[in-house]
Amino acid sequence: MFHKWNTFQGEQRMASSIDQRFFPLIFDSISHGIFTTNPEGIITSFNCMAEKLTGWNRSEVIGRTCWSIFQTDLCKKSCPLEYSISTGQTGKDHEVTILKKDGHRIPVAVSTNALLDDKGKIIGGVEMFRDLCMETELKKRLKKSYVFEDIVSKHHMMQKLFKMLPLVAKSQSTVLIEGESGTGKELIARAIHNLGPRKHGQFVTINCSAIPDTIMEAELFGCKKGAFAGAEQDRDGRLALAQGGTLLLDEIDELSKQIQIKLQRLIKQKEYEPVGSTQTVRADVRVIASSSRDLAQLVTKRRFRQDLYYCLNVVQIKLPPLAERREDVPLLVQHFIDRFNTLQSKRISTVSERVMSMLMWYPFPGNVRELENAVEHAFVVCTDTVIQVDDLPRHIVEYFSKSSGRMQSSTPPLENAEAETIRKVLMKNNFKRTMTARELGISRNTLWRKMKKYGIKA
Repeated sequence: MFHKWNTFQGEQRMASSIDQRFFPLIFDSISHGIFTTNPEGIITSFNCMAEKLTGWNRSEVIGRTCWSIFQTDLCKKSCPLEYSISTGQTGKDHEVTILKKDGHRIPVAVSTNALLDDKGKIIGGVEMFRDLCMETELKKRLKKSYVFEDIVSKHHMMQKLFKMLPLVAKSQSTVLIEGESGTGKELIARAIHNLGPRKHGQFVTINCSAIPDTIMEAELFGCKKGAFAGAEQDRDGRLALAQGGTLLLDEIDELSKQIQIKLQRLIKQKEYEPVGSTQTVRADVRVIASSSRDLAQLVTKRRFRQDLYYCLNVVQIKLPPLAERREDVPLLVQHFIDRFNTLQSKRISTVSERVMSMLMWYPFPGNVRELENAVEHAFVVCTDTVIQVDDLPRHIVEYFSKSSGRMQSSTPPLENAEAETIRKVLMKNNFKRTMTARELGISRNTLWRKMKKYGIKA
């Protein structure tokens, strides 16, 4: 027994000596950049990959402070390595940009930890970093395939719309955009304007639900001095402002029948008369209309003029609510994080898994606009680099607290969304797998595997 114990201790000492002897070789063989510092941030070692990634030779950096070398955007605000040295806690995958010796900046993921001696006393810190250039480029390419103008979506219906919009933009036809409030109707209208021959003209929006009927006609067509009480001078309307460009009539269903008649003449004959004038004005304007209600149903109920509906409905675009395109939620969340980081000069990287799960399940009656507002709210109150549940608006958190069973599902939200999409497209195509696969942009074999995975039977 005693002999075995001595043998074991000898083997341990031998292994320890081997580790010590080959430590420099191991240190320089690791595929990540690594350097160590003393408690004051003075660099004490620098491996080969760190030299390769930064362009600095170890002889040039040892003895200098790490922040004077790397000059990251976190050095002066909240240095991860300094935090690890002061608290003893590990920092993982902080995305920062570092300055190379040649003056170029590169994105890296940084992980940090404190260095301890045999007695557990902190004697310095170690930082490991990996190059994110390739990963960042791949993310950009992937994101680019899902971004059209300022519209973000991977949903099959939106992808089809992305392909159609350039063709719609080149024409001069009137466009009707329908969709729930917050689905991005104005973004679609702006994309049509920006991609078309009128892009150098003005893009003018008028919210038909926000202006009283008594002044709507003058606001739209303009007016002459003395046309009505308060008209003290000639005034151009939105049509005159949009001359040579595009006019978006938002919530067009709110227009009175009297103005609908005049609008029909504008669209058909390209002319109108300002209020109080007898002279006809030619209109070189492309009209786009949008509504959060179904205009066809309003026509049936005689709440909207049928002749105007047919004038508007030359090209119809219907936007699905966010609840039908849940696979877009992660893309949109990251899109808004990137935007607010730029606007608010913050360094928030992502949301926690719990937050993402909640956002995937939340119904979002306000659609994409509500999601954007939720992320902006989180930016205001978040003090970390990751958005947590406490940072979300209260109404979203309360939605789940009132019913604990809302998220109790064995299928992850992204998979649920994918399965729901496949079912809908299959039903639309009468369960013809070839047509369904073509519409989803996948092969028949992939569709078959996914149907099997989600238990979808033809």
